[in-house]
Amino acid sequence: MTEHTHSTAELWDARYRESERIWSGKPNTVLFREASGLQPGRALDLGCGEGGDAIWLAGQGWRVTAADISRVALDRAARHARAAGVGDRIDWQWHDLATSFPTGEFDLVSAQFLHSFGDIPREEILRKAAAAVAPGGVLLIEGHCGLPTWEDHSHPSVPLPTPEEVIEALHLPDGQWEVLLSEEHERIQTLPDGQSITRTDNTVKIRRLAEPR
Repeated sequence: MTEHTHSTAELWDARYRESERIWSGKPNTVLFREASGLQPGRALDLGCGEGGDAIWLAGQGWRVTAADISRVALDRAARHARAAGVGDRIDWQWHDLATSFPTGEFDLVSAQFLHSFGDIPREEILRKAAAAVAPGGVLLIEGHCGLPTWEDHSHPSVPLPTPEEVIEALHLPDGQWEVLLSEEHERIQTLPDGQSITRTDNTVKIRRLAEPR
């Protein structure tokens, strides 16, 4: 384990220990919307946290590989999955995605808000995510377009990419992918102090063609 991996894992473990539940336990809205119509197969959930997305996917019939850098989150997610009756459909794996990545090909690769403490090689990780998509499969990426001040400490102080920049950074081979969705959208978020703000996120959904053009 590198020094960077150790420190980042400790930061995330500490954050998850702050509360018995950090996230809502519900699937991310965009994943729910964009994956509901897909034929269940093999799914990869990157940065799975407490397992809300992975558990929902498993409940829809997917076989899920779920990866995170926090062992505290993974242990918690596994408990939630067992309680939901889908523990046998999910393979929980510990990874620092900057240095290791789940093996295999997947019909759906989901990267929902793949942001982390400090600077992570997000573009490189997303290229690995694209490489893991099976022919005919889908890569779904959701990210922030801007940061509220209360989150600035946990993200690099650099501009976050537009959907077009996300796609460009994937370095996709010509004739092998189809862009299904590339958009920015607003949503209301409640801050820790109870105030609400409007923030902008972006969605990229692309499909690897079963037969290259």
